Amino acid sequence: MSQIVPNIEPNILRLGIVGSSPGNGHPFSWAAICNGYDAAAMADCPYPGIPAYLSQRHFPEDRLAGATVTHVWSQDAAEAKAIAAASLIPNIVAEPEEMIGQIDGLLLARDDAENHARFALPFLKAGLPVYIDKPLALNRAAAERILSAEIYPGQIFTGTAVVWAAEMKPTPAEAARLGRIRHIRGVTPKYWDTYAVHVIEPALQLLGLTRAPDEVAALTQGNEHLVSVAWKAEGLSAQFAALGALSAPIALTLHGESGFTHLTFSDSFTAFRTALGEFCAGVRKRERRFDLARTLAVTDIIERGRAA
Repeated sequence: MSQIVPNIEPNILRLGIVGSSPGNGHPFSWAAICNGYDAAAMADCPYPGIPAYLSQRHFPEDRLAGATVTHVWSQDAAEAKAIAAASLIPNIVAEPEEMIGQIDGLLLARDDAENHARFALPFLKAGLPVYIDKPLALNRAAAERILSAEIYPGQIFTGTAVVWAAEMKPTPAEAARLGRIRHIRGVTPKYWDTYAVHVIEPALQLLGLTRAPDEVAALTQGNEHLVSVAWKAEGLSAQFAALGALSAPIALTLHGESGFTHLTFSDSFTAFRTALGEFCAGVRKRERRFDLARTLAVTDIIERGRAA
């Protein structure tokens, strides 16, 4: 059965979506979280995990209130048509800039960070807020170039949705048992450039760190990437593994002064909806909704980890 959601709320934010990049299904999922979806069309989504987790939700109750995706662009016209059909997007544009004047904010749902400036800058210069998919950039210079285009602080929203996942934080009982967290091991599937941020950013959040590490050591073997980092003054350390084609969950192991625990990312829908909601709140309040210093520290680790 099609999950069609009428747009009847006042003051709904009109969002455009730009996608996609290889291996990234966010244009389908983010738009569906805002709009609802057509189950028959979504069944053909090339990322089977998306229709699987959407089917476990109830629409319209579980969609993000107050926002709708009205426009989509992809470099592949057939793909744009498929995204629009699956996620109930009424308008397909031939060029991204055609959305300017028609939307209130942009979802840059591509994780090929080397292309983020190319797509984001025209919208930033037009005064539109932009949600830039993780990672913001692969080096600090590129990150600062994008951030310098902000007309007002908070025009950009970015980061991994994993930082908003409840299951990626210890419960109060676990936190008491752990004591102070001193070391974190993060493991993710896929590749350093696109997926390492999923474990680096939540690790820094849990360690309470917003600066780059003092020491970074990286090893690579094919598409497998292992990076160890340390903050000397704080006596803290972390190790991040991106395992390429090997199967693995996005997971953290927290080592505290009196215990350890494992955290595994499991609820993509809620994390994405929460992050999208934060972006929309920032649009309405014209304020930054992520930790900028931490994002730049994450970027530094990505950059230095790539140097192996």
